[in-house]
Amino acid sequence: MATATPSVLDQKLSNSSPGKIGMLIFGIVLVIGVAYAGSSLLHDLSSVHNESLLPYILLGIALLVALAFEFVNGFHDTANAVATVIYTHSLEPHIAVVWSGFWNFLGVLASSGLVAFAIVSLLPVELILQVGSSAGFAMVFALLVAAILWNLGTWWFGLPASSSHTLIGSVIGVGIANQLMNGRSGTSGVDWGQAKNIGYSLLLSPIVGFGCAFLLLLLAKALIKDPKLYKAPEGAEPPPFYIRCLLILTCTGVSFFHGSNDGQKGMGLIMLILIGTVPTAYALNHAVTYKDSQDFIAVSLQAAEALTKYVSPNATVGDPHDDITAYVRDKNFTPNTMLALRTMVNDIGNETALYKEMKNIPNDRVRNFRNDMYLISESLRLMQKTGKPEIAASDAAILANYKKHIDHSTRFIPLWVKVAVAMALGLGTMVGWKRIVITVGEKIGKSHLTYAQGAIAEITAMATIGAADGFGLPVSTTHVLSSGVAGTMAANHSGIQWSTVRNLALAWVLTLPVAMLLSGSLFWLFRKTF
Repeated sequence: MATATPSVLDQKLSNSSPGKIGMLIFGIVLVIGVAYAGSSLLHDLSSVHNESLLPYILLGIALLVALAFEFVNGFHDTANAVATVIYTHSLEPHIAVVWSGFWNFLGVLASSGLVAFAIVSLLPVELILQVGSSAGFAMVFALLVAAILWNLGTWWFGLPASSSHTLIGSVIGVGIANQLMNGRSGTSGVDWGQAKNIGYSLLLSPIVGFGCAFLLLLLAKALIKDPKLYKAPEGAEPPPFYIRCLLILTCTGVSFFHGSNDGQKGMGLIMLILIGTVPTAYALNHAVTYKDSQDFIAVSLQAAEALTKYVSPNATVGDPHDDITAYVRDKNFTPNTMLALRTMVNDIGNETALYKEMKNIPNDRVRNFRNDMYLISESLRLMQKTGKPEIAASDAAILANYKKHIDHSTRFIPLWVKVAVAMALGLGTMVGWKRIVITVGEKIGKSHLTYAQGAIAEITAMATIGAADGFGLPVSTTHVLSSGVAGTMAANHSGIQWSTVRNLALAWVLTLPVAMLLSGSLFWLFRKTF
């Protein structure tokens, strides 16, 4: 069966531009955002005293590459959020992009950081601990450049490929390459347990999107009898008022939850960059107050007492840092592990008590202090996940509270980083929305997208992304929304353009191996070159 013939609507859509007003508004917001982010960064760096310019040069380049990834991310995922309102003429393109950018911005600001650090925890532990080294920078540049190259390639062909999928593939590629390059030297690769959890979320979210959208459209047809809701856009006229409000509301929801989930993907990497280049300013959270520090000292004593109950009398420990690093890397719990962990908990607590506040930790100790806290947090996470050793519920609650205090000091994202990411996402949307809008509106089904289909696809995407964000799991806005559109087409008996579905599936299947190959090769090249 032939695909639908492009209408006047399609031609107007493809010829429309963001508009001068939209560009002006976004330009003003962009200038304010850049000024705020830049001034905040300079303020943070004012307390750093480096005789060499190299760290600042590396910082500038790495931040540009990380923000370029978020910019390209805007081509794909943020464009999906505005696809239905633009396609149905519920909002003019320039207004839709600015509106979506605003709610993306709020979503980014409201994000918890769980997704950001879930992705970071996939990386080899020694590269995280030595992110300021040449190997650490090779890691960051390799996975970001690989993700950008693949995202640009799929965008060029108008395929709504997944930035989440691409970044996860790049992270896995670096981990595998790191392990292969170091042979049996004890160097780690990928946390496959964490990768499996993230893989499930990426695999199941499109299936959930298809099924939920299919059922929701059938339910809407049974309950809402207004025939206007089930018509495709005609000409350039906006839909009836209540339908228009519904589509704008769903666009708003998808934009907000997209910002709160997808906006985090680059944040964790930006924090690694900041910690690696200027640890004095970013290794520890400067927002931790004196009271917070005193609470941490008290909680450290409680945690050490709880851990003492599970220390084997025959346990011995040499360097506790090395023992816990090996545990986090190999996931192999030994009797010595608990003794090493208790020793590190005591040392961190005593050092905090010595300096009264974390912000008073000497500059030459900050990076190691932060690394020890990271290792403690990861080891507690692994013990909880594996159930080894078995810990009483009361002691587990004490350790969970202690981990929460540690994460507050190390797993933080400054406001200016969130602002910078939001600006990059919005700018990418301004540039790249057209190709994705046409694909979502016309090339998934054999008939053009109706108002009901657009609204239901976005309701499904909004709910799925919001749920995943709550669990700290990355999902693909692209795949969820595209599969939702396909689900509504199937429920409507409109037919599906299998050539587009085939291309989408091909991009979905190829993304992981191609991103892994690209990032692994680039990591090897950067390590050998620099």
